[in-house]
Amino acid sequence: MLLRRCELDGQLRDVRISGECIAAVAPELAPLPGELERDAAGGALLPGLNDHHLHLYGAAAALRSVQCGPPAVRGAGALADALARAPGAGWLRGVGYHESVAGPLGRDQLDRWLAARPVRIQHRTGALWMLNGAAIAELGLDAGVDAPGIERDAAGRATGRLFRLDAWLGARLPRERVSLAELSRRLARCGVTGVTDAGADNDASRFGALAEAQRAGELLQRAIVMGDASLPAASTPELARGALKLLLDERALPELGAFCARIAAAHRAGRAAAVHAVTRVELTFALAAFAEVGAQLGDRIEHASVAPPESVETIRRLGLTVVTQPSFISERGDAYARDVEPADRPWLYRTRGFLAAGVPLAAGSDAPYGEPDPWRAMRAAVARRSEGGHVLGSAEALTPEEALALFTSPLEAPGGAAPRLGSGTRADLCLLRAPWLRARCALSADLVAATWRAGELIFEADVARANPRAPSGAAGDSPRPATPGGE
Repeated sequence: MLLRRCELDGQLRDVRISGECIAAVAPELAPLPGELERDAAGGALLPGLNDHHLHLYGAAAALRSVQCGPPAVRGAGALADALARAPGAGWLRGVGYHESVAGPLGRDQLDRWLAARPVRIQHRTGALWMLNGAAIAELGLDAGVDAPGIERDAAGRATGRLFRLDAWLGARLPRERVSLAELSRRLARCGVTGVTDAGADNDASRFGALAEAQRAGELLQRAIVMGDASLPAASTPELARGALKLLLDERALPELGAFCARIAAAHRAGRAAAVHAVTRVELTFALAAFAEVGAQLGDRIEHASVAPPESVETIRRLGLTVVTQPSFISERGDAYARDVEPADRPWLYRTRGFLAAGVPLAAGSDAPYGEPDPWRAMRAAVARRSEGGHVLGSAEALTPEEALALFTSPLEAPGGAAPRLGSGTRADLCLLRAPWLRARCALSADLVAATWRAGELIFEADVARANPRAPSGAAGDSPRPATPGGE
């Protein structure tokens, strides 16, 4: 394909895509026989965006689940109505719950709203599932089945609250195939060409499922897969093993020596370590472990949700990368303004502070716990404003260019410099409808006109702009059609 009049580094250029790479960039390029042409009309051509932290299967399942928290649901009555209207029979899955809707949930309250079918609702943090009585009965929680993380009352009765038991619960539910196709198309519409799946329970089986999803065309993006020690080392340019993912939970921290041993084992196996840290205590624990073991290139802190200045300095000294979620300032900022200690609010989901300290910084959506829209996260990084109008950490605000850079750093090197688009560069591309000077004022996924992964068109908003030029060869020849896009 020949892209006419792209804005590249502030200048209009023609860009030829051939195979998986950019073949040529020039002020004007002569078309080749049979080459498709598209007039970019001055739209900015960007590197493809990378979501550096999400959960693919969880996000795909969430698209078919009942939304149980803000902004879709506010108040107990709205939640009761949403559950009652859910179609089908059998297990009902809800996501995104927050206590601002109806307080702490358990079996008794859920039974008042819906007792006729098993219900499981996930808290928006991902750390808690809440079950009604029918779900508890299906799992046998009052009939001898138990596991660490199942909450019980003083009489030993299951409350319906399950902490950090995703894998345990999933193994006991009816098996259901989850397609990544819809989620992947949504990501492509946002210009996303690469993702890092940050699931701590990703294993060899999940790695194989993602490989099959790519072969089947369900997963359109390149992927790096974090997970446990069983992930295979074998990789391709489109699917690779990532860091060992380690979860921390302030309520039940592991023994420090044992945690250090896991990081050291990952390093010996040639892997980085990525540690989930969403509280001050968890971040302090993670940094103590890296200080003991020693950090290596690629070691990461996921979230760093509360990062006071002394922690930022330690992260810089250790040479760690941070992958954060500025979108939560918008999506959850109203709750943060109400519930987070005032002393911690300036240090929530920091961006400017990390960049100023020289810490490599990238961003992800954390979908399904956040919206899988990098442009929404960019807006939040610039405005630092909640949906209700609270400004949180105004000193952390970024420019639109800095916000974009959180998602254009390489998938393999989050926080590194974005690839410079030129001849020989892999054609992971995001074309906008407008020049950057206009786009920077909106930072909206609606501006994405087309997305290519390794030269393959995976989304095109306006197919009428792509017009084949008649070849100069014999009559009857026809140009090779463009690869079908997502829409």
